[in-house]
Amino acid sequence: MAMHRMLGAGLALRLLRVAGRRGRGCPARLLRGPAGGRAPAADVPPCREAPRGLGPGLLPLLAALAWSSRPAPAEQEQERERQGAGGAAAGDAEAEIIQLLKRAKAEKLFKATMSYLLGGGMQQEDNAIIEISLKLATIYAAQNRQDLALAGYEFCISTLEEKIEREKELSEDTLSVEEKANTHLLLGMCLDTYARYLLFSKQPSQAQRMYEKALQIAEEILGERHPQTIVLLSDLATTLDAQGRSDEACVHAQRASDLARQVEHPELHVLLSNLAAVLMHRERYAQAEEIYQEALKRAKLKRDEVSVQRIREELAGLSRKRRPLS
Repeated sequence: MAMHRMLGAGLALRLLRVAGRRGRGCPARLLRGPAGGRAPAADVPPCREAPRGLGPGLLPLLAALAWSSRPAPAEQEQERERQGAGGAAAGDAEAEIIQLLKRAKAEKLFKATMSYLLGGGMQQEDNAIIEISLKLATIYAAQNRQDLALAGYEFCISTLEEKIEREKELSEDTLSVEEKANTHLLLGMCLDTYARYLLFSKQPSQAQRMYEKALQIAEEILGERHPQTIVLLSDLATTLDAQGRSDEACVHAQRASDLARQVEHPELHVLLSNLAAVLMHRERYAQAEEIYQEALKRAKLKRDEVSVQRIREELAGLSRKRRPLS
């Protein structure tokens, strides 16, 4: 997502700076759980002499950064397949195993990174720690470790909300406008990620509240025409549609598609597909088919095979709905 890409570079720089000044022999602290308890921290790997010119413990830190800088394309495609086609086919079992191994490795690297940072004196409310915690929560969700995922998401959101409230009155000399904005955007990213988890878990009303908060942040910080804001607007429409509130959903989905056309959004075909789905649920079949056909054409031009397959399946379902009963 755009929020994640914007924050990623800043996270990397902060991690590298801290890695260079990390103290030795400091124990890792524990993160608070959502109800005031504490979630178990990662084991601290033994300190090793760093290569000349690098900070202590920097090599495992760089390995973790390789995971935090961008999502793996294979993992993105697998997520789309799970959402659009109902899960991987039996023939994809080997790919699924590979992804599980990657997540297990990433989990260890993120935990090691967090231990180095906390052991070096970084506070658990620092944005870098929150970003790592969010990554871990997402990994736990993918591993179906729901208690850990839920605790992680709620920790990230509650910690950032408390931090923003405390920093609200700080002057620009103490905390820059850019730093405040980054913290707000990070909260928006956490709300967005948690909302997707809730929607996938069949909790659309709770997901709706998260999306509304994330959308408000995006509109205030990024503006309504920003690609990320437009995606959140479309996601909110999907969440409303999942609750049977198709009239409200249609308003948001149409607005998202209109804005996406104006800014030449790179994911316009996905946003159009979302709009078509809402229209189909409203039994506006002719309009839904027209928009699905446009979405299909654009998906082919983008060579987005996952979306192409999903849209074709939606069109087939639409055709069955329109077929008169014999």
